[in-house]
Amino acid sequence: MNLFEMLLQTTQRHPDQKALLFHDRSITYQQLLGAVSGVAKGFRELGIEKGDRVGLLMPNLPQFVMAYYACQALGAIAVPTNPLLKPDELRYIYNDSGVEVAITIPLLADVLRAVKPQVPSLAHLLLAGAEAPDFLSFDALWQQPAPVPTPPEFNPREHPAVFLYTSGTTGFPKGCMLSHRNLIANCESCVPVLEMTPGDNFVTVLPLFHAFAGTVCMHLAIHVGCTSTLLERFSPDGVLEAIEKHRCTIFPAVPTMYAAILHFHLPREYDLSSLRVCVSGGAPMPVAVMQAFEKRFNVAIVEGDGPTECSPVTAVNPLKGLRKPGSIGLPIPGVEMKIFDDNDNEVPVGELGEIVVRGENVMLGYYNLPEATAEAMRSGWYHTGDIGKVDEDGFFYIVDRKKDMIIVGGLNVYPREVEEVLHTHPAVAEAAVVGEYDELRGEAPVAYVVLKPGAEATEREIIRYCRQRLANFKVPRRVEFRESLPKSGTGKILKRLLRKEVEQEQGAGGV
Repeated sequence: MNLFEMLLQTTQRHPDQKALLFHDRSITYQQLLGAVSGVAKGFRELGIEKGDRVGLLMPNLPQFVMAYYACQALGAIAVPTNPLLKPDELRYIYNDSGVEVAITIPLLADVLRAVKPQVPSLAHLLLAGAEAPDFLSFDALWQQPAPVPTPPEFNPREHPAVFLYTSGTTGFPKGCMLSHRNLIANCESCVPVLEMTPGDNFVTVLPLFHAFAGTVCMHLAIHVGCTSTLLERFSPDGVLEAIEKHRCTIFPAVPTMYAAILHFHLPREYDLSSLRVCVSGGAPMPVAVMQAFEKRFNVAIVEGDGPTECSPVTAVNPLKGLRKPGSIGLPIPGVEMKIFDDNDNEVPVGELGEIVVRGENVMLGYYNLPEATAEAMRSGWYHTGDIGKVDEDGFFYIVDRKKDMIIVGGLNVYPREVEEVLHTHPAVAEAAVVGEYDELRGEAPVAYVVLKPGAEATEREIIRYCRQRLANFKVPRRVEFRESLPKSGTGKILKRLLRKEVEQEQGAGGV
């Protein structure tokens, strides 16, 4: 079965069930299927066929779901991206993937206007929610009547449904290819873990371009036939109002969202009695935050984890029975996890090593990067880059990260990408970026910079330079100027010493 057939089967079972709630508007599964059919017809008329790429640059809107599933109806490949990306970042992704059609909203229209002349494959721009002379109307597509399409022949196990671009240590994003089977297998595994039923209603405030929300809040909801309540942006009171108004039952979020709600001065008390479980992922959940949130709102938070390359869910704490705060839980059904040493040998219980994963949820590979794919998939296991351990009960723990990744509000920031930008500044000789603890966002980037002899630059100037070239969440919060950076005998910058400095400056806790 492919993703479009999944939507079709759910619609046949629950045609009048609410699929999407957005503001005061509801869309049933029958209406969603009709809209997807209209968009698919429009895409086909624009020349989109099996294997073609369609860029989605928009927040959590019904049109995102329509466009995504219209791609699946044609065997095309969705390429969703973070709406916060700057034109240079988006241009790289669109050129690498070969995007032919891109859809956005009026607020981001200028970004696509800036990108289009530099992406030869990009033939058409579509605008949702308004009209503009240099854009085609996306709304005209989903509003048109159209027969339910028949997807072309392809193998759901081998055919990509989506390219999700995840930054890497090279400084350039890698296109993670997830097949239809990868995503559906992950949904099948999550149903018993979360005890899903068609009566459930997700609070979908996590961005749908991200693997976490894409699978849990969109595909899983459609797989089961339940409802997804879409929120365009996060605010503590906005989330609580949505739960109260729409009687939401499941709240997936990153730890910083729970911390923000916990520390936010609520204007009133909210009725959250419909909420049966919260799900935390995307970054480690501080135990103190988890316990305080559960006590205040009388609802359990189950922590889980998983990288984009695994569709992404790999492990979750059980809803019932033994639950271990601080752990990422047990592998979900159909997913194998182990701890390997540097020679890809399994280590004993309790010993540290790299977390590796195997299962139908593991990606096809990185687009056009066979060497990176082979390295990540050594010995037939996906190597997550996370250092962890497993206890005698089979619960997994993430202890540290092999990679230098910084997690800002659940979004990955790779220091090398920021360092590449810093190194293009005419005054910068050397740069190193590490993360420091941030109570609200989890972590924030910090840049250590050595200037060229005789050159001058201010912290404000460097930050402004980065802000023009990077998404805001990647921009260093502060810049420290140094005469030199600590290095090893081979000249490699010793970031662990910089991290230690950050931890000492911040006192207890650190990164």
